[in-house]
Amino acid sequence: MAKLHEKLASQIPALREEVRALVKEHGTKVISEVTVAQAFGGMRGVKGMICDTSVVDADTGLVIRNIPIGKLANRLPEEIFYLLVTGELPDAEALADLQGDLRKRAEVPAYVWAVLKAMPEDSHPMTMFNTAILVMERDSVFRRRYAEGMRKEEYWEAALEDSLQLIAKLPAVAAGIYRLHTKKGEPLPSNPKLDWGADYAQMLGIPDPSGEFANLMRLYLTLHSDHEGGNVSAFTCHTVGSALSDPYYAVSAGMNGLAGPLHGLANQECLHFVLDLRKKYNGVPTDEQLRQYAWDTLKGGHVIPGYGHAVLRITDPRYTAFHDFGGRVCASDEVFRIVDAIFRIVPGVLREQGKAKDPWPNVDAISGSLLYHFGLTTFDYYTVLFGVSRALGMCAQLVINRALGTAITRPKSVSTEWIKSNVNTERRAA
Repeated sequence: MAKLHEKLASQIPALREEVRALVKEHGTKVISEVTVAQAFGGMRGVKGMICDTSVVDADTGLVIRNIPIGKLANRLPEEIFYLLVTGELPDAEALADLQGDLRKRAEVPAYVWAVLKAMPEDSHPMTMFNTAILVMERDSVFRRRYAEGMRKEEYWEAALEDSLQLIAKLPAVAAGIYRLHTKKGEPLPSNPKLDWGADYAQMLGIPDPSGEFANLMRLYLTLHSDHEGGNVSAFTCHTVGSALSDPYYAVSAGMNGLAGPLHGLANQECLHFVLDLRKKYNGVPTDEQLRQYAWDTLKGGHVIPGYGHAVLRITDPRYTAFHDFGGRVCASDEVFRIVDAIFRIVPGVLREQGKAKDPWPNVDAISGSLLYHFGLTTFDYYTVLFGVSRALGMCAQLVINRALGTAITRPKSVSTEWIKSNVNTERRAA
């Protein structure tokens, strides 16, 4: 941790001063307005929080610390975490230092396995994952140091310590859950010679003679690492953390949000759509068959899963990175060929229909098909993979917020009657 700690310690004083100056000079300026539709619509589009780790631009896609995600596709997840926290990619020495630190922390306490094995056999993998994170809270450095009277200026150090402990153990925890849930055997030990993503891949126990499954894991963990601060998991983690709950509490809360079907289950739904197509046509459908299937789906009142995005108005660059990988590794695979065909046909259908603001695919349209190709076919486990990756962003945001002394999250709520009264008042005034 030495290099990462030193880098943060050198940056934090200037970051704190920058925030103080902005609030002092511009604290009364308005950056957003809220409509009635937004108040009832989940606050979508309301600018009301700060997230410096990443932004999502309609015409660019995910940008991590001013670097488009497409330019980071070949980077290791550990590099991404360093980038998320510091704003800079690590040099070789800093990367080796971080990897070494994570390896030293990778062993999962025996009590975690005892708890997981005591859970009902039909427990959902995300329930097991969230439980494991919360159980490890007993070892929180942040909670212990806070109880001892830690100074506010030191909050970030304890948050970083907890975050590194958690991130180091998540691959082994997640892989062990997969093996327990699928009854494939005992959890496999970590291999200290491997990087974070490759180690996760080998602990799953899925055969990988070519090494491409490890490459997929690295890519998956990098592409899903962060996505601004307002998505359900990140925002939940931020809110819980803003109460000075330690990272174990906060990340576990974020994972509970990720487990929701409107957030973390999208790639499963997309894969089901693809597999249903393959079953209906006994293989890869023709372009005309696919076009008709898409129209029938839309006319039946359903959507084409994986197509469209709340923010993006382009093909998700994360989709492109996965598509490039699939084209190189499994171009002849039937499932990938169907995914590729959907990409060629469906945007045109959606444009012709005219209802979709964004006819292009997002990352969920393809990620599940690649996991399926390598034999990871336990669909209800897919969100755990997502969670391992997204923990990088959650933890990075927590550390930064503790460094800046970000206030507790407490937006003002109003009643429906208040809305009705104010709207009616405006009408009368008009």
